[in-house]
Amino acid sequence: MTGASSPCVFCRIVQNPPATGTTLLHSDEKVVAFQDIRPAAFRHYLVIPVKHITSVKDLQRRDEDYYLVSRMLNVGKTLLQQDAPWSKEYRFGFHQPPFNSVKHLHLHCLALPFTPR
Repeated sequence: MTGASSPCVFCRIVQNPPATGTTLLHSDEKVVAFQDIRPAAFRHYLVIPVKHITSVKDLQRRDEDYYLVSRMLNVGKTLLQQDAPWSKEYRFGFHQPPFNSVKHLHLHCLALPFTPR
C-alpha cells in the first residue's frame, strides 16, 4: 500500500469493498475484479492485484509476476465470456505512466463495442 493513513483507492476497494460502494465481480487471494466507474465499452472491468503494485513498469521478468498477469488476464476473460458471450471482440490492456489514472496496477478488460463519450 502507499501508506497506512491513506491507501490508494484500489487498496481501499481490496480492503473493504462495501465502504467504497464497489461490488466485486471476482475475489481471490491474488486478484479482485470490479466494473470501471467510467466504462469505455459495452462491458468494462478492471482486474487488480490484491498486493499493491504501482504500475506495469514495476513488474519484473520473474515467475511471480508472470503468474499474476496471467491470473489477471484469465479472470478478465472469464468475466467477459460469462457476461458478454455474444461480443465478437474483447480488448485487454494496461496504461503505462503517466497515462494511468490510479497508481495501482489494473488490467482493463473490455467487451466491444466501445461506448461513445
